This record gives sequence, C-alpha cells and structure tokens, in this order.
Amino acid sequence: MKPCTLPLLVVVVSLTIPSWAAERHSIQLLVPADKLAEARALTSPLPNSAENAVQGKAIYNGKGACFRCHGKDGDGNGPMAAQFNPSPRNFQEHGFWSHRTEGEIFWVIKNGSPDTDSVGYGDQLTDREIWVLIQYIRSFTGEHGP
Repeated sequence: MKPCTLPLLVVVVSLTIPSWAAERHSIQLLVPADKLAEARALTSPLPNSAENAVQGKAIYNGKGACFRCHGKDGDGNGPMAAQFNPSPRNFQEHGFWSHRTEGEIFWVIKNGSPDTDSVGYGDQLTDREIWVLIQYIRSFTGEHGP
C-alpha cells in the first residue's frame, strides 16, 4: 500500500463507522428474546385514523412526554437525548420500522427496553393510549415494517 493511500483509507473507514453504527442501532432488538414471540403477536385493536393519530400526538407531546427524548419530530434529538447511551430511537429512519412489528413497539412503550434508558409507561398510559401513540409515531416516516 502506498504511504499516501493510508490516510485516505483511515478517512473512508472513519466516515463509514457512524453510518454502520446507526444502522446497527436501528435494527437492534428492543424486546428481550424470551418475550419476543409474545410481543410480535400483538396487533392494534384500533383502526388507523387521523383522529387516533391526533390523540397519539397529544400523548407524545403531553402525558407521555416522548418528545423530551425522541424530539418533536421523532428524530431522536430531544432536549434530553444527549444524556443517553444508546441514544433515543430515531422514528424517522425507515430501518426503525422495517425491522420490528407494532407489537414490539407496544411492548417497549409498556415495559421499557432492557439495556437502554427507555423506561416502561404501562403504569402511566392505558393500552389504548399506547396504540394511538404508535399511530402518531408512524407518521414521522409514513412507512412502517410488517
């Protein structure tokens, strides 16, 4: 290898690592393995509707206070995000939705996510509130997984 190509290689690799790490973070399981089948079996009992999404937005910005970590636009850059490792999920990433089901998201909102700072809200939000919240969170990309 020529001496002048080594610095170029270092730059290319250093630019690739953040995108690889972000992709790995977006596909990382959120639910413990022993609860995964149970979580994936969950489906929303509510129809997708603008009314439900509006109610979800009120919870996201109010009672649930999700914006504090996940940001007003769901980009994972809320006012408290910098203090968390791993950082809060970016709901705008297509990869976030393509690698998990709505049941997994429901389970995490209700129970929290191990090895993260995401706590469960099952004692603060009803199941219905969690389902409408998920409808709103989906609106950040307009797409979601299976």
